[in-house]
Amino acid sequence: MSKGFRQSQATLHTWSGLLVGWVLFIVFVTGTAAYWREALNRWAQPELPPIEQPARVVRGAQLLLQRDAADAASWFITVPSTRSASGSVFWVPGAKAPPTPGETSARIDANGAKVVARATLGGDFFYRFHFDLHYVPYYVARWIVGICAMFMLVAILSGIVTHKKIFRDFFTFRGGKGQRSWLDGHNAVAVLGLPFHLMITYTGLVTLMTLLMPWAAVANYSAPFSMGRLLYPEAPAVPRADRPAPLVDLAAVLRDGERRLGAPVDIISVTAPGDASARILLSQSNHGTLSSLTPRLTYDGVSGRLLWAAPLPGAAAVTAGAMIGVHAGRFADAAIRWVYFLCGIGGSVMVASGLLLWSVKRREKLPDPARPPFGFRLVERLNIGFVAGFPAAMVGFLWANRLLPLTLPTRAEAEINAMFVLWGVLLLHAFLRRPRRAWVEQLALTAALLLALPLFDMLATARGLPATIAAGDATLAGVDLTLIALGLAYAAIARGVHRHVPARRRSRSRARA
Repeated sequence: MSKGFRQSQATLHTWSGLLVGWVLFIVFVTGTAAYWREALNRWAQPELPPIEQPARVVRGAQLLLQRDAADAASWFITVPSTRSASGSVFWVPGAKAPPTPGETSARIDANGAKVVARATLGGDFFYRFHFDLHYVPYYVARWIVGICAMFMLVAILSGIVTHKKIFRDFFTFRGGKGQRSWLDGHNAVAVLGLPFHLMITYTGLVTLMTLLMPWAAVANYSAPFSMGRLLYPEAPAVPRADRPAPLVDLAAVLRDGERRLGAPVDIISVTAPGDASARILLSQSNHGTLSSLTPRLTYDGVSGRLLWAAPLPGAAAVTAGAMIGVHAGRFADAAIRWVYFLCGIGGSVMVASGLLLWSVKRREKLPDPARPPFGFRLVERLNIGFVAGFPAAMVGFLWANRLLPLTLPTRAEAEINAMFVLWGVLLLHAFLRRPRRAWVEQLALTAALLLALPLFDMLATARGLPATIAAGDATLAGVDLTLIALGLAYAAIARGVHRHVPARRRSRSRARA
């Protein structure tokens, strides 16, 4: 392989990573946090008891819907798992509903009762932010994330070409060597998680394939929803009979469906509840199965008899579903989820170290490092605001969950606004303080926020670390222990940056003089 080609790939690697590196970093960090989405949802609503019997939640949902939405056109029930915070119901008002219907959704706790807990998005916010960002239309956000993922894939592949001794470099780390140390560290985290980085980037693009490359679907499916009907088939619709009939026990149908599917169900939808033509559709959960395209069953709503089962999907649908499933990791048990989480941290460090390496390399080549040009200063300060400031803002979101008044209107949105306000302050702080001081202060702030949060929970809630350990609640105890571990890691990094003494180098202009 020619030296010129390798050099061109090095240039491509550098700029494809830098131009979108800040967006990639926040996407990686929030995507990593989203692997514990359900755990963070539970942590964000400490008032709720843990779910032990999902069928009890379904019974409570049916009672609530029969009481408050008996005349609805359809019901939708989210069946929780034992790691969920709660179940939820949603209904579509029927023809007899008033022109401006009231509430059409509710949440159900572990005891089958309507939830009385703080309004929050919890871990769902990090999951949605990972590909929808915030404050921008979702389709614009997904285009932004998709384009950045393409740049990421180019950066990974060009990085492989650039480092001809990449695996040897993985076992080499030379500390205290400035640019060489940063490059060694960047190589190590990149090679260690290389299969994960390639997988997560490519499958992330697959999840957005119909948005980024819609031409195949447009060329082969003339009707707007014909492709969706092939991927997600349903039983033939039946007209409403307008003859009252009691709805079968949904918990019994749930048990039968899970026995037939050999896996848990996560969605129950009922059309025409209370009518003789009622139909119940069960959708298998993608927890415990690799593909995100899961089979469905349809039952008679009065007799509970199985009427229809979804046909086996084709090879293309199975492949796409498996890639999306691998990316989301919902199939994973706790051990594999930890592997995803740690690889996600490695990917975040890879992107962050790449951004910092750009600054380190160019600082050593500046004519006068004490007076760098505007472009260098801009990149350097943005690195601080994103790499150090954004994780601190994420922890600020968790603090807002604990500190905002429980009765605050639009409380869930207020938590998000608090996070972005803190991030904006930290971005401004990065531009106002000297770079080294800004790094130390923001890293130390993140450490303090992380370490203080479990302590606050012990003092202000009934779900502090000692209580959750005593109750054997591994999910909530795991969240607090992870916060403590991350806090200690940030404290160590802040201490290392504070104690680091950079090598002094005369400016080139003075050396020539």
